[in-house]
Amino acid sequence: MSVWAAPAEADPQTFDEALALAAVNAPGIRASALGVDAARAAAPAAGRLPDPRLTFGLDGFPVTGPSAGQFDEDDFTILRIGVEQDVPSRARRRAEREIAEAAIDVAGAEASVTRREVQVATGLAWVDLFYAKRRLAALEDVLGTLQPLWSTAPAGVASGSYRPANALGPVQLKADLDDRRSSLVAEIEKARAELARWTGDSDPETAGPPPQLDLVLTTLQGGLAELPRLRAYGAAARRADAEVDFARAGRRPDWSFEASYGRRDERFGDLFSVGASVRLPIFSGQRQDPIIAARAADALRVTAERQDAERVLTASLRSALAEHAMAHDQWVRSRDVVLPNVLQRSDLETASYAAGRAGIVEVLEAFTAVANARLDTLDREAAVMRQVVEITLTYGNDDR
Repeated sequence: MSVWAAPAEADPQTFDEALALAAVNAPGIRASALGVDAARAAAPAAGRLPDPRLTFGLDGFPVTGPSAGQFDEDDFTILRIGVEQDVPSRARRRAEREIAEAAIDVAGAEASVTRREVQVATGLAWVDLFYAKRRLAALEDVLGTLQPLWSTAPAGVASGSYRPANALGPVQLKADLDDRRSSLVAEIEKARAELARWTGDSDPETAGPPPQLDLVLTTLQGGLAELPRLRAYGAAARRADAEVDFARAGRRPDWSFEASYGRRDERFGDLFSVGASVRLPIFSGQRQDPIIAARAADALRVTAERQDAERVLTASLRSALAEHAMAHDQWVRSRDVVLPNVLQRSDLETASYAAGRAGIVEVLEAFTAVANARLDTLDREAAVMRQVVEITLTYGNDDR
């Protein structure tokens, strides 16, 4: 039986530490591990002889004639007690053991699938929290830079330097940035709640840099056959084959043996009896054969489902890598082209403002554009990292 520690509040977690903590504390993983324990615990009983039956009865008791209702007037009246044991065919018991062993494999494969799903969800929650905090920090930095400028426009209107309408633009810009700040605060709390769901830490925090993962198409494609989802189909196929063998064993006769002791009147003496019975599967066309055909069809269905799952995973991997390549290119352009251009524009607007050739509204708009560009770049970087984590943890091996 597996032993699990109770979840406790943890220190800030690196990416790998969060995955390790989820592997211990995620309830789904604990539940699937208990399923494996249950399958293993049940396996020793498979293929055993069924419990013997205690039989007892009264034989030959007269109910008519001169001895009716009397035990001591007839030498055929017997008080009987015995034991009866059913003995299923060896093929049936062997198939039961194979089904039990396959059930362990199925439970183990399902536990691997659950563990992989928890890893993916935990990794994505960690990335979401990490980048939500970075975006908020970037926005706070911009807001701090702009803070001295918010009051400049009203002061300019009061002094007659600007028209009254000029004071309204900065108000709208600040409101937009405040709205975005509120959204980021909510995103942080949602990501923190999601990470807490998997790690068990009531108030999780990220630590360290994001993971450095490489996506190599050939490596990922070569490992598809070892993915837990496909291994689960392999275990299901073994169980289906074992169930076919169990159905075929129904064509084999099963035996039953009995031994009994009969008590009679002392004048006639007691009796001991032994006997046997056998099940005759002589109408297999209407009984066993339809069940065999059904189990064989199930086995073929599992094989077809595995082939379909393999094609789905292959197509999904290629599609995910194509999306990642596009998102990566967009992030690089945002980081290396758009953001530097916006920063240069803000520098020029600031210089123009200092020289008296631009107003405060133009400067605020330029700084707001910088904030939006920085946040957009972080959004794109977060999207790329989410894809990397999801692809690696979904299609990679278990060495992470």
